[in-house]
Amino acid sequence: MSDMHVLLVHGMTGAGPWHWQQWLAGRLREQDVPVELPALPDPDRPDLDRWLAALRGRLASVPPEAELVVATHACGSALWLHHAATADEGMRRADRVLVVAPPDQEWRHERARGLTPYPADAAALRRAAGSTRLVVGTGDEYLPMHRAHALAEALQVEMDVILDGEHLNTPAGYGPWPSVLRWTLYGTVPLNDRYDTDPYTANHAQPRLRLA
Repeated sequence: MSDMHVLLVHGMTGAGPWHWQQWLAGRLREQDVPVELPALPDPDRPDLDRWLAALRGRLASVPPEAELVVATHACGSALWLHHAATADEGMRRADRVLVVAPPDQEWRHERARGLTPYPADAAALRRAAGSTRLVVGTGDEYLPMHRAHALAEALQVEMDVILDGEHLNTPAGYGPWPSVLRWTLYGTVPLNDRYDTDPYTANHAQPRLRLA
């Protein structure tokens, strides 16, 4: 699978040793898939300008013939949405992107600069990647479910809702996550929880699927 290149974009504080991004990177390396999980500058204090420059440097270094697959988490997801909205036409386009557990656009943190509010530009998202999928968990303290549905509608993307997934991070048990490995390798959807139980998928055009 040398024709694939995977870029994992961590959130605030980085991806610790038991985080699903670390687990995913390990499984991909076992299958000889080129994968990067770069440490963004000063991960405990995210800064949009510095993080965006680092992300774009990594994107520019991906071989042009490779299928580029990107999976982001939390503040890394907000970073990707900033990138998509402001990317120049000549910048490296991703083939597939998974946007996992972004914070609410109204979320604020004293140590995070510029990441929120982030743009929700559907047209820009399509220019930045061939396909984009949103994955959120119920009970996420950083993204209420009604706000997650509003974001999916604004971005015009499908959204997988992981019941009791919370922030889809290490404290929530993610960790090993088989369906994210399948999505990375094969584009398999929808995304299931870590036990591979049935997901809840919401299409942005189907308001009847909204959760309160």
